[in-house]
Amino acid sequence: MSDMVKTFTLQVISVNGIFYQDEAQEIILPCDDGELAILPGHEEMILAIYDGVIQIKKPDGEWLYGVVSLGSVQFTVDNRCIVIVNTVERPEEIDIARAREAYDFAMDHLRQKQSPKELKKSRDGLARAKARLYAASKYGEKN
Repeated sequence: MSDMVKTFTLQVISVNGIFYQDEAQEIILPCDDGELAILPGHEEMILAIYDGVIQIKKPDGEWLYGVVSLGSVQFTVDNRCIVIVNTVERPEEIDIARAREAYDFAMDHLRQKQSPKELKKSRDGLARAKARLYAASKYGEKN
C-alpha cells in the first residue's frame, strides 16, 4: 500500500499575476449556490466562481486561503485545474479599515433608489466587502 498523497496540478491566476502554481490535494471554491470542493480525479467541468474565499490544501496538508472576486474554474481530464479570477488576495494583506469603508459605502447605496445596473454594482461591492472582512477576521494573522 502506498503512502503517496493524491494531488492535481493547480494554477490560480488573477490580473495581478499568479497566486498559486503547484500541486494541490484539494481546492474549495465559492460558487453561486455554495462551495464546491475539487479533489484529484474530479470530472471535467467549467464553472463560474463568485466573490468569496478559496481554500487550497497543499501537498503537505497545509491550507492556503485567498479572497477572490468573480472568475471561472476549469478542471480537465488530465487532472489539471485552472482558476482565473479578477482579483485574489491573502487574508493577512487585507486593509480592514478600507474593507469596512467599502462595506458601508455599498450598504448606503443599497438603501437608495437605483437603476438595475447600479443595484447589481452595489450588491457586487457588498459581496466583495463581506468576503474580505470575513476572510481577514477568520484567516488573517492575529495581532
